[in-house]
Amino acid sequence: MEVPLLDLKAQYATIKDEVLAAVSEVLESQRCVGGPKVAELEEKIAAISECKFAVGVSSGTDAILNSLMSLDIGAGDEIITTPFTFFATVGCISRTGAKPVFVDIEPRTFNINPELIESAVTEKTKAIMPVHLYGQMADMDLIMEIANKHDLAVIEDAAQSITSTYKGRKAGGIGRAGCFSFFPSKNLGGIGDGGMIVTNDEQLYQRLFIMRNHGSKPKYYHRHIGGNFRLDPIQAAALLVKLPYLDQWSEARRRNAVYYDKKFSGTVVQTPYISPDCISIFNQYVIRVPRRDELMAHLRDNSVGCEVYYPIPAHLQECFSYLGYKEGDLPEAEQAAKEVLAIPIYSELTDEMKDYVADMILAFLS
Repeated sequence: MEVPLLDLKAQYATIKDEVLAAVSEVLESQRCVGGPKVAELEEKIAAISECKFAVGVSSGTDAILNSLMSLDIGAGDEIITTPFTFFATVGCISRTGAKPVFVDIEPRTFNINPELIESAVTEKTKAIMPVHLYGQMADMDLIMEIANKHDLAVIEDAAQSITSTYKGRKAGGIGRAGCFSFFPSKNLGGIGDGGMIVTNDEQLYQRLFIMRNHGSKPKYYHRHIGGNFRLDPIQAAALLVKLPYLDQWSEARRRNAVYYDKKFSGTVVQTPYISPDCISIFNQYVIRVPRRDELMAHLRDNSVGCEVYYPIPAHLQECFSYLGYKEGDLPEAEQAAKEVLAIPIYSELTDEMKDYVADMILAFLS
Protein backbone atom coordinates (compact mmCIF):
# COMPACT_ATOMS: atom_id res chain seq x y z
CA MET A 1 0.00 0.00 0.00
CA GLU A 2 1.12 3.55 -0.69
CA VAL A 3 0.17 6.32 1.75
CA PRO A 4 1.60 9.75 0.88
CA LEU A 5 2.22 12.34 3.56
CA LEU A 6 -0.35 14.51 1.80
CA ASP A 7 -2.57 13.73 -1.19
CA LEU A 8 -3.71 17.00 -2.73
CA LYS A 9 -5.14 15.18 -5.74
CA ALA A 10 -7.65 13.39 -3.53
CA GLN A 11 -8.90 16.72 -2.19
CA TYR A 12 -8.92 18.37 -5.60
CA ALA A 13 -11.03 15.58 -7.09
CA THR A 14 -13.91 16.52 -4.77
CA ILE A 15 -13.94 20.22 -5.75
CA LYS A 16 -12.42 20.21 -9.23
CA ASP A 17 -15.42 21.64 -11.09
CA GLU A 18 -15.88 24.43 -8.54
CA VAL A 19 -12.21 25.43 -8.67
CA LEU A 20 -12.07 25.43 -12.46
CA ALA A 21 -15.22 27.56 -12.66
CA ALA A 22 -13.86 30.06 -10.12
CA VAL A 23 -10.49 30.37 -11.84
CA SER A 24 -12.20 30.70 -15.22
CA GLU A 25 -14.31 33.55 -13.85
CA VAL A 26 -11.14 35.46 -12.94
CA LEU A 27 -9.60 34.81 -16.34
CA GLU A 28 -12.75 35.91 -18.16
CA SER A 29 -12.84 39.12 -16.13
CA GLN A 30 -9.14 39.79 -16.76
CA ARG A 31 -8.96 41.34 -13.28
CA CYS A 32 -5.63 39.62 -12.75
CA VAL A 33 -4.32 41.81 -9.92
CA GLY A 34 -6.49 42.73 -6.94
CA GLY A 35 -10.20 42.94 -7.59
CA PRO A 36 -13.37 41.58 -5.96
CA LYS A 37 -12.15 38.03 -5.28
CA VAL A 38 -9.28 39.28 -3.11
CA ALA A 39 -11.58 41.69 -1.27
CA GLU A 40 -14.15 38.94 -0.66
CA LEU A 41 -11.53 36.55 0.69
CA GLU A 42 -10.15 39.24 2.98
CA GLU A 43 -13.59 39.89 4.41
CA LYS A 44 -14.23 36.19 5.02
CA ILE A 45 -10.83 35.41 6.55
CA ALA A 46 -11.22 38.39 8.89
CA ALA A 47 -14.63 37.06 9.93
CA ILE A 48 -13.52 33.48 10.66
CA SER A 49 -10.53 34.86 12.58
CA GLU A 50 -12.79 37.18 14.60
CA CYS A 51 -10.83 40.21 13.41
CA LYS A 52 -11.94 43.54 11.97
CA PHE A 53 -9.46 43.68 9.09
CA ALA A 54 -7.50 41.43 6.74
CA VAL A 55 -4.93 42.10 4.03
CA GLY A 56 -4.25 39.48 1.36
CA VAL A 57 -0.58 39.04 0.53
CA SER A 58 1.62 36.95 -1.73
CA SER A 59 2.71 34.32 0.80
CA GLY A 60 2.88 33.49 4.48
CA THR A 61 6.46 34.70 4.42
CA ASP A 62 5.38 38.08 3.04
CA ALA A 63 2.64 38.25 5.66
CA ILE A 64 5.35 38.17 8.33
CA LEU A 65 7.66 40.53 6.44
CA ASN A 66 4.91 43.07 5.76
CA SER A 67 3.84 42.96 9.42
CA LEU A 68 7.37 43.62 10.63
CA MET A 69 7.96 46.43 8.12
CA SER A 70 4.59 48.02 8.88
CA LEU A 71 5.46 48.08 12.58
CA ASP A 72 8.69 49.91 11.70
CA ILE A 73 10.86 47.07 12.98
CA GLY A 74 14.42 47.27 11.71
CA ALA A 75 18.09 47.66 12.54
CA GLY A 76 18.80 47.81 16.27
CA ASP A 77 15.54 46.10 17.25
CA GLU A 78 15.23 42.67 18.83
CA ILE A 79 12.39 40.21 18.24
CA ILE A 80 11.85 37.30 20.62
CA THR A 81 10.78 34.10 18.91
CA THR A 82 11.15 30.32 18.85
CA PRO A 83 14.00 28.43 17.20
CA PHE A 84 11.70 25.52 16.34
CA THR A 85 9.85 26.77 13.30
CA PHE A 86 9.94 27.06 9.53
CA PHE A 87 12.77 29.26 8.28
CA ALA A 88 10.50 32.16 7.23
CA THR A 89 9.75 33.14 10.84
CA VAL A 90 13.35 33.97 11.60
CA GLY A 91 14.41 34.83 8.06
CA CYS A 92 11.93 37.69 7.90
CA ILE A 93 13.17 39.15 11.18
CA SER A 94 16.72 39.14 9.84
CA ARG A 95 15.67 40.64 6.50
CA THR A 96 14.42 43.76 8.27
CA GLY A 97 17.80 44.19 9.95
CA ALA A 98 16.40 43.27 13.36
CA LYS A 99 17.98 40.63 15.60
CA PRO A 100 16.19 37.35 16.35
CA VAL A 101 16.37 36.41 20.03
CA PHE A 102 15.51 32.78 20.70
CA VAL A 103 13.62 31.28 23.61
CA ASP A 104 13.38 27.51 24.05
CA ILE A 105 10.19 25.51 23.53
CA GLU A 106 7.81 23.54 25.70
CA PRO A 107 8.64 19.86 25.15
CA ARG A 108 5.02 18.71 24.92
CA THR A 109 3.50 21.28 22.55
CA PHE A 110 6.73 22.29 20.76
CA ASN A 111 5.56 25.91 21.01
CA ILE A 112 7.58 28.73 22.58
CA ASN A 113 7.83 28.45 26.37
CA PRO A 114 6.24 31.68 27.68
CA GLU A 115 7.86 31.20 31.10
CA LEU A 116 11.23 31.95 29.48
CA ILE A 117 10.25 35.03 27.48
CA GLU A 118 10.48 37.81 30.05
CA SER A 119 14.10 37.05 30.91
CA ALA A 120 14.95 37.60 27.22
CA VAL A 121 13.40 41.09 27.11
CA THR A 122 15.89 43.97 26.83
CA GLU A 123 15.60 47.68 26.11
CA LYS A 124 15.99 46.79 22.42
CA THR A 125 13.11 44.31 22.34
CA LYS A 126 10.30 45.53 20.10
CA ALA A 127 8.10 42.48 19.56
CA ILE A 128 7.39 38.86 20.42
CA MET A 129 6.62 36.43 17.61
CA PRO A 130 5.06 33.18 18.85
CA VAL A 131 4.52 30.42 16.30
CA HIS A 132 1.37 28.30 16.52
CA LEU A 133 3.12 25.12 15.44
CA TYR A 134 1.53 22.07 13.81
CA GLY A 135 -1.97 23.56 14.16
CA GLN A 136 -1.97 24.28 17.91
CA MET A 137 -1.78 27.77 19.36
CA ALA A 138 0.90 28.88 21.81
CA ASP A 139 0.03 29.82 25.41
CA MET A 140 -1.06 33.35 24.59
CA ASP A 141 -2.22 34.69 27.96
CA LEU A 142 1.24 34.92 29.47
CA ILE A 143 2.73 36.10 26.18
CA MET A 144 0.25 38.97 26.03
CA GLU A 145 0.79 39.79 29.71
CA ILE A 146 4.54 40.15 29.12
CA ALA A 147 3.98 42.12 25.92
CA ASN A 148 1.60 44.54 27.61
CA LYS A 149 3.93 44.96 30.58
CA HIS A 150 6.86 45.91 28.35
CA ASP A 151 4.90 47.67 25.59
CA LEU A 152 5.80 45.10 22.93
CA ALA A 153 3.93 44.17 19.77
CA VAL A 154 2.89 40.54 19.34
CA ILE A 155 2.93 39.12 15.82
CA GLU A 156 1.32 35.68 15.66
CA ASP A 157 2.90 33.36 13.11
CA ALA A 158 -0.27 31.38 12.52
CA ALA A 159 0.80 29.96 9.16
CA GLN A 160 -0.12 26.42 10.27
CA SER A 161 -3.11 27.25 12.46
CA ILE A 162 -5.93 29.10 10.70
CA THR A 163 -9.16 28.69 12.79
CA SER A 164 -7.31 27.05 15.70
CA THR A 165 -8.45 28.31 19.09
CA TYR A 166 -6.91 29.16 22.46
CA LYS A 167 -9.44 29.54 25.27
CA GLY A 168 -12.10 30.10 22.63
CA ARG A 169 -10.16 32.82 20.77
CA LYS A 170 -9.07 32.36 17.19
CA ALA A 171 -5.51 32.18 15.91
CA GLY A 172 -4.27 35.52 14.61
CA GLY A 173 -6.76 37.61 16.53
CA ILE A 174 -5.04 37.96 19.90
CA GLY A 175 -1.82 39.80 19.04
CA ARG A 176 -1.29 43.01 17.11
CA ALA A 177 -1.23 41.05 13.85
CA GLY A 178 -1.73 37.45 12.76
CA CYS A 179 -0.06 35.89 9.73
CA PHE A 180 -1.51 33.04 7.68
CA SER A 181 -0.08 30.98 4.84
CA PHE A 182 -2.07 29.48 1.99
CA PHE A 183 0.79 27.26 0.79
CA PRO A 184 -0.85 24.21 -0.85
CA SER A 185 0.00 21.87 2.04
CA LYS A 186 -1.93 23.96 4.58
CA ASN A 187 -5.43 23.03 5.79
CA LEU A 188 -6.62 25.97 3.69
CA GLY A 189 -4.18 25.72 0.81
CA GLY A 190 -4.18 27.55 -2.49
CA ILE A 191 -3.03 26.41 -5.91
CA GLY A 192 0.25 28.26 -5.39
CA ASP A 193 1.64 30.74 -2.89
CA GLY A 194 -0.58 33.09 -0.91
CA GLY A 195 -1.03 34.55 2.54
CA MET A 196 -3.10 36.86 4.73
CA ILE A 197 -2.59 39.24 7.64
CA VAL A 198 -5.40 39.86 10.12
CA THR A 199 -5.58 42.61 12.71
CA ASN A 200 -7.97 44.58 14.89
CA ASP A 201 -5.79 47.69 14.69
CA GLU A 202 -7.18 50.02 12.02
CA GLN A 203 -4.03 52.15 11.84
CA LEU A 204 -1.88 49.06 11.32
CA TYR A 205 -4.35 47.77 8.73
CA GLN A 206 -3.98 50.95 6.69
CA ARG A 207 -0.20 50.64 6.79
CA LEU A 208 -0.28 46.93 5.83
CA PHE A 209 -2.60 47.72 2.94
CA ILE A 210 -0.28 50.42 1.60
CA MET A 211 2.92 48.45 2.18
CA ARG A 212 1.78 45.45 0.13
CA ASN A 213 1.79 47.67 -2.97
CA HIS A 214 5.26 49.23 -2.73
CA GLY A 215 4.12 51.64 -0.02
CA SER A 216 2.21 53.82 -2.47
CA LYS A 217 -0.93 55.86 -1.85
CA PRO A 218 -2.13 57.26 -4.14
CA LYS A 219 -0.59 55.38 -7.05
CA TYR A 220 3.00 56.43 -7.80
CA TYR A 221 3.22 58.48 -4.59
CA HIS A 222 5.34 56.71 -1.94
CA ARG A 223 5.48 57.75 1.71
CA HIS A 224 6.95 54.35 2.64
CA ILE A 225 9.21 51.73 1.10
CA GLY A 226 7.01 48.66 0.83
CA GLY A 227 7.09 45.64 -1.43
CA ASN A 228 5.14 43.72 -4.02
CA PHE A 229 3.16 41.66 -1.54
CA ARG A 230 -0.12 41.44 -3.50
CA LEU A 231 -2.31 38.32 -3.38
CA ASP A 232 -3.15 36.92 -6.80
CA PRO A 233 -6.93 36.89 -7.50
CA ILE A 234 -6.67 33.40 -8.99
CA GLN A 235 -5.44 32.21 -5.61
CA ALA A 236 -8.25 34.11 -3.89
CA ALA A 237 -10.82 32.48 -6.19
CA ALA A 238 -9.55 28.97 -5.44
CA LEU A 239 -9.40 29.69 -1.71
CA LEU A 240 -12.97 30.98 -1.72
CA VAL A 241 -14.04 27.62 -3.12
CA LYS A 242 -12.13 25.75 -0.42
CA LEU A 243 -13.07 27.95 2.53
CA PRO A 244 -16.56 26.45 3.13
CA TYR A 245 -14.93 23.02 3.44
CA LEU A 246 -12.22 24.08 5.87
CA ASP A 247 -13.99 23.20 9.11
CA GLN A 248 -15.00 19.72 7.93
CA TRP A 249 -11.48 19.03 6.65
CA SER A 250 -9.99 20.11 9.99
CA GLU A 251 -12.54 18.04 11.89
CA ALA A 252 -11.60 15.00 9.79
CA ARG A 253 -7.96 15.58 10.72
CA ARG A 254 -8.95 15.66 14.39
CA ARG A 255 -10.79 12.33 13.97
CA ASN A 256 -7.74 10.85 12.31
CA ALA A 257 -5.61 12.10 15.19
CA VAL A 258 -7.88 10.35 17.71
CA TYR A 259 -7.62 7.17 15.62
CA TYR A 260 -3.82 7.29 15.73
CA ASP A 261 -3.82 8.18 19.42
CA LYS A 262 -5.71 4.95 20.16
CA LYS A 263 -3.46 2.86 17.92
CA PHE A 264 -0.33 4.17 19.65
CA SER A 265 -1.70 4.10 23.21
CA GLY A 266 0.57 2.20 25.58
CA THR A 267 3.48 2.09 23.14
CA VAL A 268 6.81 3.92 22.94
CA VAL A 269 5.29 6.34 20.42
CA GLN A 270 4.65 9.75 22.00
CA THR A 271 1.52 11.17 20.37
CA PRO A 272 0.79 14.90 20.08
CA TYR A 273 -0.14 16.67 23.29
CA ILE A 274 -3.00 19.10 22.81
CA SER A 275 -3.48 21.57 25.64
CA PRO A 276 -6.98 21.58 27.16
CA ASP A 277 -6.99 25.33 26.38
CA CYS A 278 -6.63 24.63 22.66
CA ILE A 279 -8.41 23.17 19.67
CA SER A 280 -5.86 22.11 17.06
CA ILE A 281 -6.42 21.85 13.31
CA PHE A 282 -3.60 19.26 13.01
CA ASN A 283 -1.80 20.83 10.10
CA GLN A 284 0.66 18.06 10.99
CA TYR A 285 0.36 15.00 13.23
CA VAL A 286 3.79 14.81 14.83
CA ILE A 287 4.98 11.89 16.93
CA ARG A 288 8.18 11.57 18.99
CA VAL A 289 9.99 8.28 18.63
CA PRO A 290 13.33 6.63 19.37
CA ARG A 291 15.49 5.77 16.35
CA ARG A 292 13.63 8.41 14.36
CA ASP A 293 15.89 8.46 11.31
CA GLU A 294 15.87 4.66 11.01
CA LEU A 295 12.08 4.64 11.31
CA MET A 296 11.77 7.34 8.67
CA ALA A 297 13.85 5.28 6.24
CA HIS A 298 11.75 2.20 7.02
CA LEU A 299 8.49 4.05 6.36
CA ARG A 300 9.71 5.47 3.09
CA ASP A 301 10.91 2.03 2.01
CA ASN A 302 7.36 0.83 2.61
CA SER A 303 5.68 3.71 0.74
CA VAL A 304 4.55 5.66 3.80
CA GLY A 305 5.06 9.41 3.51
CA CYS A 306 6.70 11.15 6.45
CA GLU A 307 8.70 14.30 7.12
CA VAL A 308 10.73 15.99 9.85
CA TYR A 309 9.44 19.43 10.84
CA TYR A 310 12.19 20.60 11.58
CA PRO A 311 15.59 18.84 11.53
CA ILE A 312 17.77 21.83 12.46
CA PRO A 313 16.56 24.50 14.90
CA ALA A 314 17.01 28.06 13.66
CA HIS A 315 19.70 28.94 16.20
CA LEU A 316 21.95 26.24 14.70
CA GLN A 317 21.38 27.15 11.06
CA GLU A 318 24.58 28.23 9.35
CA CYS A 319 23.13 31.53 8.15
CA PHE A 320 22.38 32.56 11.76
CA SER A 321 25.83 31.68 13.10
CA TYR A 322 26.49 35.43 13.49
CA LEU A 323 24.04 35.44 16.41
CA GLY A 324 26.51 33.40 18.46
CA TYR A 325 24.32 30.49 19.54
CA LYS A 326 25.88 27.04 19.98
CA GLU A 327 24.63 23.50 20.43
CA GLY A 328 23.26 23.01 23.92
CA ASP A 329 21.91 26.56 24.27
CA LEU A 330 18.29 25.55 23.60
CA PRO A 331 18.13 21.89 24.59
CA GLU A 332 14.40 21.25 24.23
CA ALA A 333 14.33 22.47 20.62
CA GLU A 334 17.49 20.52 19.85
CA GLN A 335 16.09 17.30 21.32
CA ALA A 336 12.79 17.71 19.51
CA ALA A 337 14.62 18.12 16.21
CA LYS A 338 16.13 14.65 16.73
CA GLU A 339 12.88 12.89 17.61
CA VAL A 340 9.88 14.41 15.81
CA LEU A 341 8.27 12.80 12.78
CA ALA A 342 5.12 13.86 10.92
CA ILE A 343 2.93 11.11 9.49
CA PRO A 344 -0.11 11.31 7.17
CA ILE A 345 -3.11 13.08 8.73
CA TYR A 346 -5.03 14.54 5.76
CA SER A 347 -8.80 14.24 5.76
CA GLU A 348 -9.12 11.75 2.89
CA LEU A 349 -7.23 8.97 4.72
CA THR A 350 -9.15 5.71 5.06
CA ASP A 351 -9.04 3.51 8.17
CA GLU A 352 -7.11 0.94 6.14
CA MET A 353 -4.48 3.54 5.28
CA LYS A 354 -4.16 4.71 8.89
CA ASP A 355 -3.86 1.10 10.07
CA TYR A 356 -1.09 0.51 7.56
CA VAL A 357 0.82 3.59 8.72
CA ALA A 358 0.46 2.73 12.41
CA ASP A 359 1.27 -0.95 11.92
CA MET A 360 4.43 -0.10 9.99
CA ILE A 361 5.58 2.19 12.79
CA LEU A 362 4.78 -0.26 15.59
CA ALA A 363 6.29 -3.24 13.78
CA PHE A 364 9.57 -1.39 13.37
CA LEU A 365 9.74 -0.07 16.92
CA SER A 366 8.89 -3.44 18.44
